[in-house]
Amino acid sequence: MRNSFLSRAFCSGNKRTTEWTEENIVYLDETGDVIFSGKGGVRSVEPGVDDHVMVGGLKKTFSNDSAITKIVEIVKRWKWGPEMETQLDKLYFVPNMSHINQAVKEIGDTDASLSLFRWTKRQSWYSPMDEMYASLFDKLNQKRDYEGLQSLFDEMVRDKKDDDRKDETSSFTAYNRVIQHLAKAGKLEVSFCCFKKIQDSGCKIDTQTYNSLITLFLTKGLPYKAFEMYEMMEEAKCSLDVATYDLMIPSLAKSGRLDAAFKLFQVMKEKGFRPNCSIFSSLIDSMGKAGRLDMSMKVYMEMQGFGLRPASATYASLIESFVKAGKLETALKLWDEMKKSGFRPNYGLYTMITESHAKSGKLETAMSVFSDMEKAGFLPTPSTYSCLLEMHASSGQVDSAMKLYNSMTNAGLRPGLSTYTSLLTVLANKKLVDVAAKILLEMKAVGFAVDISASDVLMIYIKDGAVDLALRWLRFMGSSGITTNNFIIRQLFESCMKNRMYESAKPLLDTYVNASAKVDLILYTSILAHLIRCQDEQNERHLMSILSATNHKAHSFMCGLFTGPEQRKKPVLSFVREFFQEIDFELEEGAARYFVNVLLNYLVLMGQINRARCVWKVSYENKLFPKAVVFDQHIAWSLDVRSLSVGAALIAVVHTLHRFRKRMLYYGVVPRRIKLVTGPTLKIVIAQVLSSVESPFEVSKVVLRAPGDSVLEWFKKPIVQQFLLNEIPSRSDILMHKLNMLFPSSAPEIRSLSPPKPLVMVKDMQY
Repeated sequence: MRNSFLSRAFCSGNKRTTEWTEENIVYLDETGDVIFSGKGGVRSVEPGVDDHVMVGGLKKTFSNDSAITKIVEIVKRWKWGPEMETQLDKLYFVPNMSHINQAVKEIGDTDASLSLFRWTKRQSWYSPMDEMYASLFDKLNQKRDYEGLQSLFDEMVRDKKDDDRKDETSSFTAYNRVIQHLAKAGKLEVSFCCFKKIQDSGCKIDTQTYNSLITLFLTKGLPYKAFEMYEMMEEAKCSLDVATYDLMIPSLAKSGRLDAAFKLFQVMKEKGFRPNCSIFSSLIDSMGKAGRLDMSMKVYMEMQGFGLRPASATYASLIESFVKAGKLETALKLWDEMKKSGFRPNYGLYTMITESHAKSGKLETAMSVFSDMEKAGFLPTPSTYSCLLEMHASSGQVDSAMKLYNSMTNAGLRPGLSTYTSLLTVLANKKLVDVAAKILLEMKAVGFAVDISASDVLMIYIKDGAVDLALRWLRFMGSSGITTNNFIIRQLFESCMKNRMYESAKPLLDTYVNASAKVDLILYTSILAHLIRCQDEQNERHLMSILSATNHKAHSFMCGLFTGPEQRKKPVLSFVREFFQEIDFELEEGAARYFVNVLLNYLVLMGQINRARCVWKVSYENKLFPKAVVFDQHIAWSLDVRSLSVGAALIAVVHTLHRFRKRMLYYGVVPRRIKLVTGPTLKIVIAQVLSSVESPFEVSKVVLRAPGDSVLEWFKKPIVQQFLLNEIPSRSDILMHKLNMLFPSSAPEIRSLSPPKPLVMVKDMQY
């Protein structure tokens, strides 16, 4: 008790005393441990005045360890507050910054360390210490007190500004440490703000700090900011370490800055750093995706030269790049290298190799890889099946296509619309109607709308001229409740007409009309043209029935044209004019021209010359053939019939020569010459007709021409007058015989039986 009392009395008292005693004096510290024991004098000390004790007549200085231990004990005991500060104020020695710095390191509690720091800052002997700040930053980071970290950082910046001493050798460890902690914690705005403050103050920023900020920006998806940090790093001439290269090269490559990435890659090797797999892989991947296949292969070979083994993803990237570039041979070589290296191709690679070879037409290779894929335990995707099936179908390999289809459905996969379409197309082209019907019903069963697909198959049969198969397919569609559109019905109807299947054509036309489709003038005219060619009486009945079923106004006109004036109740010319007034020539001019050509053929063959001349007169009045007749005053008159059918040309010649005769005889106007421009086809026909009445026209390659005076004398002959006035000439039996020879109903190649080319174009436009 005495010893304890003495230690408290003399070590902590405020009054200075000196006393000699023969007794052993034991000096204890706050924890009760013995500092010193022995005979001698003991005196009290005043804090801040004495930093030693008297042992006898000798002064014994306190060691740094003892001072640090004392400070740590006080702080650990009191933690914080006025009591702790009072105890620190009563220390029997004057601490220095080294004592405080070491004490901060040894104190585990962050709040206690900060309390000691706050007390230290109020002392006269305080000076900012970089190492102490760094220790405090570490403690706050461990506690994840980032607000405290930022607050202490701002305080440190103010301390550095207020400190008059300039320590040029300072490493600014604390500055860099706080940025690194904030960056690793993902505090983007705060860490960059601290970075700018340090940069503005002119402090040196180390490589690790730059790396931490670059990593943060990349993690946050801001590669352009990471590149800015890298550029700042170069401007500050901060040395790059391996971590910097590992960060920047892949980032530059992935962002498309391939030249910069490759240049940095070269610099890295020149400085003696060894690139890792990540750098090689990123360059290979980015170069390949950018289409720089040669450079990608060069880096790949260099990677192997460094003794590094490419990863599975690297092989996959290379193979994908070469596949997309269409270099399938190189892709297959890499594929083999990948398997030799012990890597198992993944699902995506199998799919890619299979589909790429299939699409390029290398079906054997595609099927081989496809077979390996199944053996490897991968279930091919519907896309892979579809690609293989469609390519086999497009190449006409119907057996392989059907095998793939059955395999696909057996695997529980549902073919897509394009797959069904391709399969139906190849089956239609191979004329496998029953199989196509089965596939179409399966397609309908899985929920697809099959009307369009069925119509496409029907169009294939129509275009191939397989009318019987087309009709059979149409019956199947009807029995299955599948409809088609009016355009295809019309196409099939026209095909039946072309193949003289009139009995089958009639129901198609009925369907077309009952579906509210409009039979236009072109369609009606085409049926009339078939009637002109027909010789069989039974077929004529079918054709007349088809014409009647069109319900077109032209059919009423035809019927009225062949009746007498009593039934028509008007002359033929008025009746024809009335019909033509109902035609919209802006929309149907081409169709009307086609109709006139065919109608005049029909009327001539039926011997209805007067009616035919009325039709030609009205059509000329309506300017359907505006350039047919040309009057060049007294020089030349001409008639151009090259765009007309045979019947129309004959009627035009007779009618126009009659007009020429009236001008020449009644008005006394005689041109130098008259030309009939016929073209090579109509030249013979018109020349034969005119020769029967002894015409003066000379026949050349494409023109019949005669002098005006000769024609005038010819016009004065009675037989010519009768011929032009539509009276029966004396040699009518000969003329009609020749006309019958000119219009053989069994000769489809004659011009009268096919519409002129401009009309076909108009017909296409009508659809």
